[in-house]
Amino acid sequence: MQRYFIDFSYDGTHYHGWQIQPNGISVQEVLEHALSTLLRQAMSVTGAGRTDAGVHARKMTAHFDFENPINTKQLIYKLNRLLPHDVSVANVYPVDGELHARFSATSRTYHYYLHCTKNPFLRKYSYQLHYNLDFRAMNQAAQYLLGEKDFKCFCKAGADVRTTICTVTFAKWCETTSPIGAADVCKDGNWCFIITANRFLRNMVRAIVGTLIDVGRGRLSINEFKRIVDTGERGDAGDSVPGNALFLWDVTYPTSNINE
Repeated sequence: MQRYFIDFSYDGTHYHGWQIQPNGISVQEVLEHALSTLLRQAMSVTGAGRTDAGVHARKMTAHFDFENPINTKQLIYKLNRLLPHDVSVANVYPVDGELHARFSATSRTYHYYLHCTKNPFLRKYSYQLHYNLDFRAMNQAAQYLLGEKDFKCFCKAGADVRTTICTVTFAKWCETTSPIGAADVCKDGNWCFIITANRFLRNMVRAIVGTLIDVGRGRLSINEFKRIVDTGERGDAGDSVPGNALFLWDVTYPTSNINE
């Protein structure tokens, strides 16, 4: 039995998230259906994580096992012909059988986009704000996220997780047109929050962004933000921002186990 990784992207607008749901279409469902059709047997895929309804992925990775040899280039071509227009496969490749799409991932990166001027072309993929934000303060607060911490204050209530401890290695707001030398206050630019960690809790990025926006509006001080991270519960943090502006941007793995 050979294990294969599949790298793909999707526009999550019309899906109830990655994971199969009883009440709506999911990305996992359409991918498994396409693979089952082409490989002529029931196929199951395991993703690197779950994205919520409306959330997008620039790069999601999943794995599946198949007994017979696969012409991966031909499979990629056929998958892209069969899959809906909002799901695209970039690569299929064999990996070590011990490599797991979820548990072997060494890091995940998310991007969250927002804009401060009405723009009809951004509304599906970016969160529009109607007030200025102090991005210098937001970035000062974001630096406190770095390191290994208990992020229970940003975890969706009732989430079924063994631990709420994660290690964040990068967290920063950048102007999308000029990541270096970004302005302190949002006027008419487009902004992106970039965060990388070994793992993420359910709803974690959207809750972090909502809380940082409260810092940028002056509703929370940087010290209050630190207190929430250190000792707060979910009710102490800010509101979760909409999912349509969130992208799973990248997932990384130990390269020694990949047989491309």
